[in-house]
Parts: sequence; structure tokens; C-alpha cells
Amino acid sequence: MDLNYTPEERAFREQVRAFVHSKLPSEIGRKVLEHKRLTKEDQVRWQKILFDKGWIAPGWPVEHGGTGWNAVQMHIFDEECADAGAPPVMPFGVKMVGPVIIAFGSPWQKQHYLPRILSSEDWWCQGYSEPGAGSDLASLKTRAELRGDHYVVNGQKTWNTLGQYADMIFCLVRTSSTGKKQDGISFLLIDMRTAGVTVRPIITLEGEHEVNEVWFDNVEVPVQNLVGEEGRGWTYAKFLLSHERTGIAGVSRSKRELRFLKHIATQEQKDGRPLLQDPRFADKVARLEIDLMALEITDLRVASAEREGRAPGPEASILKIKGTEIQQSLTELMMEAVGPYALPFLPESWGDHWLGERIGPEYAGPLAARYFNHRKVTIYGGSNEIQRNIIAQQILGL
Repeated sequence: MDLNYTPEERAFREQVRAFVHSKLPSEIGRKVLEHKRLTKEDQVRWQKILFDKGWIAPGWPVEHGGTGWNAVQMHIFDEECADAGAPPVMPFGVKMVGPVIIAFGSPWQKQHYLPRILSSEDWWCQGYSEPGAGSDLASLKTRAELRGDHYVVNGQKTWNTLGQYADMIFCLVRTSSTGKKQDGISFLLIDMRTAGVTVRPIITLEGEHEVNEVWFDNVEVPVQNLVGEEGRGWTYAKFLLSHERTGIAGVSRSKRELRFLKHIATQEQKDGRPLLQDPRFADKVARLEIDLMALEITDLRVASAEREGRAPGPEASILKIKGTEIQQSLTELMMEAVGPYALPFLPESWGDHWLGERIGPEYAGPLAARYFNHRKVTIYGGSNEIQRNIIAQQILGL
């Protein structure tokens, strides 16, 4: 295994870097680097720039609009985008439902939905979790009853991310109650503008409207929006989650955030000297950096295996566990560094001012919100406890 970049890969990095620095709108990059709120328009604007370049869906097959890049090239692309402050592409369309449609969808679904995902014409959201069906997702109760050429859907989804903006939602629904719980689940594509769909906000700890409840009251969904076969939704759901988890580690973004943490620690003072010179704080930063270096090497090993034609195995669970723990540690150390200046965490602090005037350094305002928001990262996409079970069973043989 060779973890060194080839001359071709180094040339590719320069190509990506030049594109991102010339095409990324400066105001969007500044928002990302300063941890300020991105609007839907910000996200879509950058995604359309990538779409025009043909780089919106690197992981897709070329015949469906992908780039043909290998895993190492995608890693380089992620690094350069993160370093410049480019927003990550919203995952629900490109990285989650898109691959499911490519693998299991009908010819009509591929022809209709894939181009709309690539162009950002459709904004997608996810309908998996329900009250009482989170980690035990197979216990979901939202029902879909076949009536003629439509399914009629009734039920509730929760922890739905950014559904207030969405045009479409991909949903797991129960179409049968016989046999194993998993055998009665199907995968539906539902237009959020259909009569009977109601989105209700859930305001999270940091004061943000990021997640929602979604209610379905006799919602009619055409049969042609069933993905694959009825009753095989659990198989498609697991396939989708494997794609979701590959990006959760966020190595490139964590490297950028580590640099930001060091910047804060050189600005903040303790006993008349930069905080980074305090032995106890410097030790915490060093331990975190070592963990991140080890995570990056593991990530590159997975990418190297794919470059050599070997599919990544359950070691992807290691990436998810360590990646999310590192993300949480970064937010904790940033909070520790700025101290009381992190207290104002109302949504107003995500803008340029809080209550009309700045409180402490400008970079401190959004940090508490980021801390609270990142409490979730070890849970979604399969909790870290579940990932440890996967490692125990598939790697350790326990």
C-alpha cells in the first residue's frame, strides 16, 4: 500500500484548488470559515457552480453525471473544498437517495429524478426516524396502503433535517405487518407539496430551525414512486446508510477546524501569554491532532484499498466513530478557549452582531451554537454504539 500522492494526483490537486479559489463566491466562503449561517440560496448557488463544472456528484457513475474520479481524487477534492471554505454539497439528494435510485430505481425514476438532483432543481430530505423508531428503525409505524395506482400514506417522521426547504422526501414506510419487521418496509419518493404533508419545526438547543416533524395525512403517492420492490425497503435503507456514513467522518473539515482552533488559541490569553502556550491546553490540542492524523491515515488506507480495487470493509465504522468524536472535541476546545464569550448562543449570534453590538471577539459568537449542534454527530447515521457492535462482530469476530 502506497499512501503517497502520485504526480498525477498532485496535478489534480492544483486543478481543483485553482477552480475552487476562482469560482467559490467570497461571501459564501467567509460565512463557512467564520461559522455563520448559510441560507438555502447559498447552498444552491455553490451547488449550481459545481453542476456547471460537472463536479456536483463525484461518486456517481459517469453515465449518470459522475466524474469518474477514484476515491483518492474525491479525498483531494474534499480537502481543497474544505480548506477554501466551500459548503459541503447537501447530502440528501447527491449522496443518499441518488445512489439508491441509480442502484435500484426504475428507468423512469432515473430519467426523471437524477437530472433534477444534479441541477439542484429538487431539494431532498430524509424520512427515516419516527418517535419510537430511531436506532430501532425497523419499528417504524408510518403506513402506506396500496389503493389502485396510488399508495395512501399516514404517519409521522421526526428529526427531519431541513425539510422546511425540501421539494421531495425519501421515506421508509410500512406496507405489510406480516413476517419480520424488516420485511414489511418499502421505500417511497414523496413530493412534499402533496396535499396532506405538514412540516412542523423543532427548535434545537442552539436556537436553530434545522430539524422538523413531518406528518402524512392520507397523502397520495403514485405507484411509480416506489423504489425497487415492495417490501425490500430495508435493503435499500441499509445501502443508503452505507453511503451516508462514508462522509460523516469529515476528515477534511476537521483539519480546517483544527487550524481554526489553533488560531483562536494564539489569540486568547492566559496569564499574559497565548493560550496555546499553556501546557495543559496545548496537551489537549496535541492529543486531538494526533487522533486526527491517525484518522486521516485510516481514511487514506480505505481510499487506497479502493484505488487498488478492494472494497472498503467494516473499518468504515472506525472512521465514523473517531471522526464524530474528533468533531465534538474540536467544538469543546473552541468553547474552552473563548470562555464566557461563547455564552451568547442565540441565532442572532450567527450574524455579524448580537443584540446590536459585538460581545467579545467576532469568532466567538457562533461557537456555542456549534458545540450544541455537534452533540448529535455521534448519533445520526447509525449511533457510535451500533458502529462499535459492527466492529466487534465483523473485525474482532466477537
